[in-house]
Amino acid sequence: MTPEEILQGLYDQTLVGNAPGVLELTEAGLQLGMGPETLLFDALIPSLEEVGARFERGDFFVPEMLIAGRAMAGAMERLRPLLAETGAATIGTFLMGTVKGDVHDIGKNLVNIMLEGAGFHVIDLGVQVAPERFVAAIEQHKPDIVGFSAFLTTTMPMFKANINALQKAGLRDSVIVMVGGAPVTQEYADAVGADGYAADASATVKRAKQLLSERRAPIPA
Repeated sequence: MTPEEILQGLYDQTLVGNAPGVLELTEAGLQLGMGPETLLFDALIPSLEEVGARFERGDFFVPEMLIAGRAMAGAMERLRPLLAETGAATIGTFLMGTVKGDVHDIGKNLVNIMLEGAGFHVIDLGVQVAPERFVAAIEQHKPDIVGFSAFLTTTMPMFKANINALQKAGLRDSVIVMVGGAPVTQEYADAVGADGYAADASATVKRAKQLLSERRAPIPA
Protein backbone atom coordinates (compact mmCIF):
# COMPACT_ATOMS: atom_id res chain seq x y z
CA MET A 1 0.00 0.00 0.00
CA THR A 2 1.10 3.54 -0.68
CA PRO A 3 1.14 6.20 2.06
CA GLU A 4 -1.82 7.89 0.33
CA GLU A 5 -3.82 4.65 0.41
CA ILE A 6 -3.03 4.15 4.08
CA LEU A 7 -4.17 7.67 4.96
CA GLN A 8 -7.38 7.29 2.96
CA GLY A 9 -7.99 3.87 4.50
CA LEU A 10 -7.43 5.22 8.01
CA TYR A 11 -9.88 8.03 7.35
CA ASP A 12 -12.54 5.69 5.94
CA GLN A 13 -12.16 2.95 8.56
CA THR A 14 -12.25 5.42 11.47
CA LEU A 15 -15.40 6.94 10.01
CA VAL A 16 -17.20 3.58 10.08
CA GLY A 17 -15.68 2.55 13.41
CA ASN A 18 -13.67 -0.45 12.18
CA ALA A 19 -11.25 -0.71 15.11
CA PRO A 20 -9.25 -3.75 13.85
CA GLY A 21 -8.91 -2.14 10.41
CA VAL A 22 -7.74 1.16 11.91
CA LEU A 23 -5.13 -0.59 14.03
CA GLU A 24 -3.95 -2.68 11.08
CA LEU A 25 -3.56 0.40 8.87
CA THR A 26 -1.79 2.26 11.68
CA GLU A 27 0.76 -0.55 11.94
CA ALA A 28 1.13 -0.67 8.15
CA GLY A 29 1.79 3.07 8.05
CA LEU A 30 4.40 2.87 10.79
CA GLN A 31 6.13 -0.04 9.03
CA LEU A 32 6.26 2.08 5.86
CA GLY A 33 8.11 4.70 7.87
CA MET A 34 5.23 7.16 8.09
CA GLY A 35 5.43 9.46 11.11
CA PRO A 36 2.85 9.06 13.88
CA GLU A 37 1.93 12.75 13.57
CA THR A 38 1.18 12.24 9.85
CA LEU A 39 -1.21 9.38 10.62
CA LEU A 40 -2.85 11.45 13.35
CA PHE A 41 -3.15 14.86 11.70
CA ASP A 42 -3.69 13.77 8.09
CA ALA A 43 -6.17 10.94 8.65
CA LEU A 44 -7.39 10.19 12.17
CA ILE A 45 -8.23 13.73 13.33
CA PRO A 46 -9.90 14.76 10.03
CA SER A 47 -12.01 11.59 10.19
CA LEU A 48 -13.13 12.26 13.75
CA GLU A 49 -13.90 15.87 12.79
CA GLU A 50 -16.12 14.51 10.00
CA VAL A 51 -17.82 12.23 12.54
CA GLY A 52 -18.53 15.31 14.66
CA ALA A 53 -19.86 17.23 11.65
CA ARG A 54 -22.18 14.35 10.72
CA PHE A 55 -23.40 14.18 14.31
CA GLU A 56 -24.22 17.90 14.25
CA ARG A 57 -26.12 17.47 10.96
CA GLY A 58 -28.11 14.58 12.40
CA ASP A 59 -26.56 12.04 10.02
CA PHE A 60 -24.71 10.27 12.85
CA PHE A 61 -25.91 9.51 16.37
CA VAL A 62 -24.21 8.65 19.67
CA PRO A 63 -23.56 4.97 18.75
CA GLU A 64 -21.72 5.99 15.55
CA MET A 65 -19.68 8.53 17.49
CA LEU A 66 -18.82 5.92 20.11
CA ILE A 67 -17.62 3.26 17.68
CA ALA A 68 -15.61 5.81 15.67
CA GLY A 69 -14.12 7.12 18.90
CA ARG A 70 -13.20 3.64 20.06
CA ALA A 71 -11.60 2.86 16.71
CA MET A 72 -9.47 5.97 17.03
CA ALA A 73 -8.68 5.22 20.68
CA GLY A 74 -7.10 1.92 19.63
CA ALA A 75 -4.83 3.72 17.19
CA MET A 76 -4.01 6.35 19.83
CA GLU A 77 -2.84 3.64 22.24
CA ARG A 78 -0.26 2.69 19.63
CA LEU A 79 0.65 6.22 18.58
CA ARG A 80 0.70 8.00 21.95
CA PRO A 81 4.19 6.85 23.06
CA LEU A 82 5.57 7.51 19.57
CA LEU A 83 4.07 11.01 19.53
CA ALA A 84 5.66 11.67 22.92
CA GLU A 85 9.03 10.66 21.51
CA THR A 86 8.69 13.04 18.57
CA GLY A 87 7.68 15.86 20.89
CA ALA A 88 4.47 16.48 18.95
CA ALA A 89 2.89 19.60 20.36
CA THR A 90 -0.41 19.41 22.19
CA ILE A 91 -2.79 22.35 22.03
CA GLY A 92 -3.51 22.23 25.74
CA THR A 93 -4.05 20.05 28.81
CA PHE A 94 -7.59 19.05 29.77
CA LEU A 95 -8.24 17.52 33.19
CA MET A 96 -11.50 15.57 33.30
CA GLY A 97 -13.59 13.76 35.88
CA THR A 98 -17.12 12.68 36.76
CA VAL A 99 -18.17 14.44 39.96
CA LYS A 100 -18.52 12.89 43.40
CA GLY A 101 -21.62 10.73 43.75
CA ASP A 102 -21.79 9.91 40.04
CA VAL A 103 -20.38 6.77 38.39
CA HIS A 104 -21.38 7.43 34.77
CA ASP A 105 -18.50 7.60 32.35
CA ILE A 106 -19.61 6.71 28.80
CA GLY A 107 -20.16 10.33 27.80
CA LYS A 108 -17.00 11.44 29.57
CA ASN A 109 -14.94 8.77 27.85
CA LEU A 110 -16.26 9.79 24.44
CA VAL A 111 -15.43 13.43 25.17
CA ASN A 112 -11.91 12.38 26.20
CA ILE A 113 -11.36 10.53 22.92
CA MET A 114 -12.61 13.49 20.89
CA LEU A 115 -10.42 15.92 22.86
CA GLU A 116 -7.36 13.71 22.47
CA GLY A 117 -8.07 13.35 18.78
CA ALA A 118 -8.20 17.14 18.50
CA GLY A 119 -4.72 17.46 20.00
CA PHE A 120 -5.40 17.92 23.71
CA HIS A 121 -3.41 16.11 26.38
CA VAL A 122 -6.20 14.55 28.47
CA ILE A 123 -5.86 13.54 32.12
CA ASP A 124 -8.87 11.49 33.23
CA LEU A 125 -9.49 11.23 36.98
CA GLY A 126 -12.32 8.74 36.47
CA VAL A 127 -15.62 8.78 38.34
CA GLN A 128 -16.71 9.78 41.85
CA VAL A 129 -14.08 12.54 41.93
CA ALA A 130 -14.28 14.60 45.12
CA PRO A 131 -13.52 18.36 45.10
CA GLU A 132 -10.25 17.85 46.96
CA ARG A 133 -9.07 15.38 44.31
CA PHE A 134 -9.76 17.92 41.57
CA VAL A 135 -7.83 20.55 43.55
CA ALA A 136 -4.84 18.22 44.10
CA ALA A 137 -4.80 17.19 40.41
CA ILE A 138 -4.93 20.82 39.23
CA GLU A 139 -2.04 21.69 41.53
CA GLN A 140 -0.07 18.71 40.22
CA HIS A 141 -0.79 18.87 36.48
CA LYS A 142 -1.55 22.60 35.99
CA PRO A 143 -4.11 21.98 33.21
CA ASP A 144 -5.47 24.69 30.94
CA ILE A 145 -9.03 23.40 31.34
CA VAL A 146 -10.81 21.29 33.94
CA GLY A 147 -14.02 19.46 33.00
CA PHE A 148 -16.69 18.40 35.49
CA SER A 149 -19.11 15.75 34.19
CA ALA A 150 -22.47 14.81 35.77
CA PHE A 151 -25.13 12.46 34.48
CA LEU A 152 -27.56 12.75 37.38
CA THR A 153 -29.51 15.85 38.39
CA THR A 154 -28.73 14.92 42.00
CA THR A 155 -24.98 15.26 41.43
CA MET A 156 -25.08 18.52 39.44
CA PRO A 157 -24.71 20.62 42.64
CA MET A 158 -21.17 19.21 42.88
CA PHE A 159 -20.22 21.63 40.07
CA LYS A 160 -20.66 24.53 42.49
CA ALA A 161 -18.93 22.62 45.30
CA ASN A 162 -15.95 21.97 43.00
CA ILE A 163 -15.76 25.60 41.87
CA ASN A 164 -15.95 26.75 45.51
CA ALA A 165 -13.09 24.37 46.34
CA LEU A 166 -10.99 25.86 43.51
CA GLN A 167 -11.68 29.37 44.79
CA LYS A 168 -10.75 28.39 48.34
CA ALA A 169 -7.47 26.89 47.05
CA GLY A 170 -6.72 30.05 45.03
CA LEU A 171 -6.89 28.13 41.74
CA ARG A 172 -10.10 29.45 40.17
CA ASP A 173 -8.43 32.10 38.01
CA SER A 174 -5.67 29.78 36.81
CA VAL A 175 -7.90 27.27 35.04
CA ILE A 176 -10.85 27.31 32.63
CA VAL A 177 -13.85 25.41 34.05
CA MET A 178 -16.13 23.48 31.70
CA VAL A 179 -19.20 21.47 32.73
CA GLY A 180 -21.35 18.96 30.90
CA GLY A 181 -23.54 15.89 31.06
CA ALA A 182 -27.02 14.78 30.02
CA PRO A 183 -29.08 16.97 32.41
CA VAL A 184 -26.82 20.04 32.25
CA THR A 185 -27.86 23.22 30.44
CA GLN A 186 -26.16 26.47 29.52
CA GLU A 187 -28.34 28.22 32.12
CA TYR A 188 -27.15 25.86 34.85
CA ALA A 189 -23.52 26.29 33.80
CA ASP A 190 -23.94 30.06 34.02
CA ALA A 191 -25.64 29.80 37.40
CA VAL A 192 -22.76 27.84 38.98
CA GLY A 193 -20.12 30.13 37.47
CA ALA A 194 -18.56 27.80 34.90
CA ASP A 195 -16.62 29.31 31.99
CA GLY A 196 -18.02 26.93 29.40
CA TYR A 197 -20.68 24.33 28.67
CA ALA A 198 -21.14 21.90 25.79
CA ALA A 199 -24.06 19.62 25.00
CA ASP A 200 -22.04 16.80 23.42
CA ALA A 201 -18.52 15.56 22.67
CA SER A 202 -18.18 17.36 19.35
CA ALA A 203 -19.33 20.67 20.84
CA THR A 204 -16.94 20.20 23.78
CA VAL A 205 -13.94 20.18 21.46
CA LYS A 206 -15.08 23.36 19.68
CA ARG A 207 -15.87 25.18 22.93
CA ALA A 208 -12.61 24.09 24.57
CA LYS A 209 -10.58 25.40 21.62
CA GLN A 210 -12.55 28.66 21.66
CA LEU A 211 -12.07 29.21 25.41
CA LEU A 212 -8.38 28.41 25.12
CA SER A 213 -7.82 30.86 22.25
CA GLU A 214 -9.70 33.56 24.15
CA ARG A 215 -7.58 32.94 27.25
CA ARG A 216 -4.36 33.07 25.26
CA ALA A 217 -5.29 36.06 23.08
CA PRO A 218 -3.14 39.13 23.75
CA ILE A 219 -4.89 41.83 25.76
CA PRO A 220 -5.42 44.94 23.57
CA ALA A 221 -3.24 47.86 24.54
